Amino acid sequence: MVPLLISDFELARLILHLYYERSKTASCLLSARKVGTETIGAEKELEGSLKQLVAKLFEIALTVTVPDEPDVEPVVAPCPPKFGDYQCNNAMGLWKKIKDKGTQFTGPQPLGKAIMSNLPQSEMIESCSIAGPGFVNVKLAKPWIAKRIHKMLTDGIETWSPKLNIKTAVVDFSSPNTAKEMHVGHLRSTIIGDTLARMLEFSNVKVLRRNHVGDWGTQFGMLIEYLFEKLPDWEAANDQAIGDLEAFYKASKERFDDDPGFKERAQQAVVSLQGGQEKYRKAWTRICETSRRNFQKVYHRLGVHLEEKGESFYNPYIPGTLDILNKKGLIEESEGARVIFIEGKNIPLIVVKSDGGYNYASTDLAALWYRLNEENAEWIIYLTDVGQKDHFDMFFTAARRAGWLPADDKKYPRVSHVGFGLVLGEDGKRFRTRSTRVVKLVDLLDEAKTRCKVAIIERGKGKDWSEEEVDKTAEAIGYGAVKYADLKNNRLTNYTFNYDQMLNDKGNTAVYLLYAHARICSIIRKSGRDIEELKQSGTLDLAHPDERVLGLHLLQFAEIVEEACTNLFPNILCEYLYNLSEDFTRFYTNCQVVGSAEETSRLFLCEATAVVMRKCFDLLGITPVYKI
Repeated sequence: MVPLLISDFELARLILHLYYERSKTASCLLSARKVGTETIGAEKELEGSLKQLVAKLFEIALTVTVPDEPDVEPVVAPCPPKFGDYQCNNAMGLWKKIKDKGTQFTGPQPLGKAIMSNLPQSEMIESCSIAGPGFVNVKLAKPWIAKRIHKMLTDGIETWSPKLNIKTAVVDFSSPNTAKEMHVGHLRSTIIGDTLARMLEFSNVKVLRRNHVGDWGTQFGMLIEYLFEKLPDWEAANDQAIGDLEAFYKASKERFDDDPGFKERAQQAVVSLQGGQEKYRKAWTRICETSRRNFQKVYHRLGVHLEEKGESFYNPYIPGTLDILNKKGLIEESEGARVIFIEGKNIPLIVVKSDGGYNYASTDLAALWYRLNEENAEWIIYLTDVGQKDHFDMFFTAARRAGWLPADDKKYPRVSHVGFGLVLGEDGKRFRTRSTRVVKLVDLLDEAKTRCKVAIIERGKGKDWSEEEVDKTAEAIGYGAVKYADLKNNRLTNYTFNYDQMLNDKGNTAVYLLYAHARICSIIRKSGRDIEELKQSGTLDLAHPDERVLGLHLLQFAEIVEEACTNLFPNILCEYLYNLSEDFTRFYTNCQVVGSAEETSRLFLCEATAVVMRKCFDLLGITPVYKI
C-alpha cells in the first residue's frame, strides 16, 4: 500500500469510504483509519457546528466498527456535564440490528467500547468514557475549544454559520389585508417570520421574504365603490383624504350590509376590476398604495424587510394551476363547486366556489406552483395562527397527491406551516383596548418606546446623553422588548402581553440581555486594551472551570441556530442567549478580568461573548445597545 498524506478531514473520510468500497474488509478500513488518525488535527479545514464535528469523528468510528452496516448515521447529542460534553448513542440501536447476524460483540456495551476505541485520534478530544449500555461520552479538549473561539474572533462569526442542505427558501409571513390597519394579531407572524428568515439567511440560504397580502377578492368591489361615493374627486385628493383605513373599511362594510343598491354596485365593481377596466384598476391601486404606506410604518419600526407578492400577483396563475390539477384527476364537482377531496377530512378543499369565484385554496395552490416551478424554492414556510392548521394540512395533502411534493414531508421540496397562538391581555382574552377595539401595532410599539424613554430619563441618562442617544436607546430597548417577549415563548402557545414584565431589567427579558451586553462592552472599554491588537499575539486559555463552561457554550452557538432553524422554533435561540448571559455572569463573578494575570485571555472571552450575543440579537431582529 502506498503511504498517503492527507491534510483535509473530508478527504480522510473519502479515502476511508473508498477503501471500504474497494475491499469490503475490516483490515483495509483499519489501515485507512490509521492514515486519517495522523491528520485529523488540521482544525482549519474542519467545518460545521460543534455537534457536526463530533459526529464526523463517530462516523469514521462506526464505519470501522461495523463495516457490514453501511450508512449508519451517528446519533450524537450533548450529555450531562458530569459525564462529558457529548454522547454517541448508537450502540443500543446497532446491537438490535446485528445481534442475530453472527457478530463478534456480546452486547451493546462491548459494541460501545469498540466504537470508542475506533475513534480517530484528534486534538478535539480530551477523553472518552463508557456509560450504561454503550453510551460513548466525549470530553472536548480545552486547548481545542480555545483555538476555535480565537479563530472565530479572528475570522468573524460568519465562520460559525450552520450548513443546511438547501439553497432557496420562501418564508411567507406577515400578510395583512389591504385597507385594514396592522394590529397586534399580525405581531407574531411578522416577528417570528422575520427571525426564521434571518436564521436561514445566516445559514447561507437564499430567502425569498414574501408578504402575501390580501389585495384581491370581492371586498375590493365594496372598497372601490365606497371610495367613489365618499370621494368623487378621489384621483385629485391626497392620501390623507381616505383617512383612517380601519374606519374606511368598517364604513364600507356597513354600507355593503345595509344598502342593497350599494351592494349591487359593489358586486358590479368587482366584475369591472377583474375585467381590467382602467378606472377600477386605478382605484384599486390607490387603495393598495395607501395601505402599503401604513404597513411600512410598522415594518420600519420592527426593522423588517419583505417583498410583496399578494393575492393579485398569483391570480393569473390560478386557471393554469387548476387545469394541471384537473388533468391529474384531482378536481371533482360537488354541489356546484369544484373541489379536491382529502382522505380523512369531512369537507373537501374547495378550489372554485359555486359562483365561479376563486378563494384562498385557489390562490395558495397557484402560489405553491409558482414558488416550486418559477422560483425553484426547496422549502416553503407559511406563518399563520394555529387556527389555519386544517387549511394547510388539506392544501399540502392536495399538493402531494398532485406529485408536487414528496410523500415524506421531511424530504425536499418541503412545505411547513408555522402556527402560533394568540396574544392575550391580562384578562386572559384576546388583547384589545379598553374600547374593545383590536390594538394597532404602531400604537403598541410606540408605547413600549415611550415607556423606555421615561425610564432612561428617570435614571439620569438624559443629562449625560444626547437627545438622539436617548431616543435611539429607547427605540432599541422598547422594540426589542416587544419582540423578545414574543419570541422567547413556544410559538404554539398563547402568551400574555404585559409591558411591565417585558420591560423589566431582571429575568429573561430583552432589557436584561441588552444591559448584559452593554456591561460586557463596558468591561472591555474599562481595560483600555485594543482587542484587535490583542488578537495578533494574545492567546486564550480556559484554565478556570467557569471559563471552560462559557467557552463550550459559545461553541454550541451554531448547532443551536441550526436546531432553531430546522425545527422552526425561535424560542430555542432565546433560551440559548439567556443561558449564555447567565454563564457569563458566573464567569465574571468568579474570574477577575481587568488587572488580572489572565487579562488578555479573559478579555477574549468577553469579546467572544459580546460577538455571539450581538449575532443572537441580529437573528432575533433586536438592535444591541453598547452603554447603559
